[in-house]
Amino acid sequence: MRKIIFYISIVSIVGLSSCTSYTTDKQIRTSIEKDVSYLADDKLEGRAIGTKGEELAAEYIAEAFKKYGLVPKGTDGYMQPFNVKKGTAPHEEDVIGDAEGGITGRNVVGFIDNGAANTVVIGAHFDHLGYGNEGSLYRGGKAIHNGADDNASGTAALIQLARILKNKGKNKNYLFLAFSGEENGLWGSNYFTKNATIDLSTVDYMINMDMVGRMNEEKTLAINGVGTSPVWMEKINTINSDTLKLVTTESGVGPSDHTSFYLQDLPVLHFFTGQHEDYHRPSDDADKINYHGIVKVVRLIERLVLTLDGEDKIAFTKTKDDSGDNPRFTVSLGVVPDYLYDGQGMRIDGVTEDKPAQKAGMQKGDIVMKLGDSTIVDMMSYMRSLSIFELGDETTVEFKRGEELKKVDIKF
Repeated sequence: MRKIIFYISIVSIVGLSSCTSYTTDKQIRTSIEKDVSYLADDKLEGRAIGTKGEELAAEYIAEAFKKYGLVPKGTDGYMQPFNVKKGTAPHEEDVIGDAEGGITGRNVVGFIDNGAANTVVIGAHFDHLGYGNEGSLYRGGKAIHNGADDNASGTAALIQLARILKNKGKNKNYLFLAFSGEENGLWGSNYFTKNATIDLSTVDYMINMDMVGRMNEEKTLAINGVGTSPVWMEKINTINSDTLKLVTTESGVGPSDHTSFYLQDLPVLHFFTGQHEDYHRPSDDADKINYHGIVKVVRLIERLVLTLDGEDKIAFTKTKDDSGDNPRFTVSLGVVPDYLYDGQGMRIDGVTEDKPAQKAGMQKGDIVMKLGDSTIVDMMSYMRSLSIFELGDETTVEFKRGEELKKVDIKF
């Protein structure tokens, strides 16, 4: 664990120097490093919803919104508290709202009111897994899951975009949302869309940043949801002046908060720099963040938003949502897929100990080409192939390591 260096009051912690009109890349990076270091510090104990750490994180974000001149737009100042009662019986749904005896979380909501007809929503979740429990991929003892990439990185980017757009975006209103309860099932964004503090019919589009802190050497950035408006791809390609390698998917449904807004028939985009071996583990710490990469994500979103600032409200289109056809798994190969890979097959970004892939000698960087009798052309074909197996089944995996094609036996 890292040394705890935060002992003073939350207002002082924000350390937010006097607001300037601003902002070089160096200033943005310095602020992001500060924000991630605080949000991912052991003192916040993993920011699990309903804990003191989550409350401290929410206060920190609210203080930043205040500093940069955002108007409170929650139901209690910047805060929008909500209560959740988890389902206890099989297939019993969680009740999000005012259920008694549940977990209390809070969204943080700040508004830039330019007196415009339409509003752009920019969001990121700030909660994480606390000491692990449900959702953790760590197999050791009790440990704080600091969630530096997931999602202190997106939260820090959110704060910087608020700082930028307070001074630049003038033709639309901007609503900044930091969600809690994302790790438990999109609780905060679900609650907000059903209890919005603005008229959702005025929303132009929603941008979500979830895990934007680990940009790789190839400068790869995934942008999900490009099929939710016909303008997205043209605009994104136009403003990609940093020549990032963009990997896009069309669906508006995914495992993050943009889904809640897509389901309200709103155009969405989700920005993501990829999964890694520290995902949902205690090792997701601030010293592993690519801060220069987060600045690139912030600048790309800034250019996109300002390009649309003077334009009419964009059109919404429904997408073919792969999630509705997603296979259900009873077994696991024990690998972390590389979600940024756009070649043939399924590239492995991490291997879990004592799982079939690791026992068979597979490694990070291997590209699965065949699973059993099924040829793997992409992520979805890998998932479909995996779904046909059950515990105890034996099969073969063919994979490429460099230019060499290998074949191993595995048992689920």
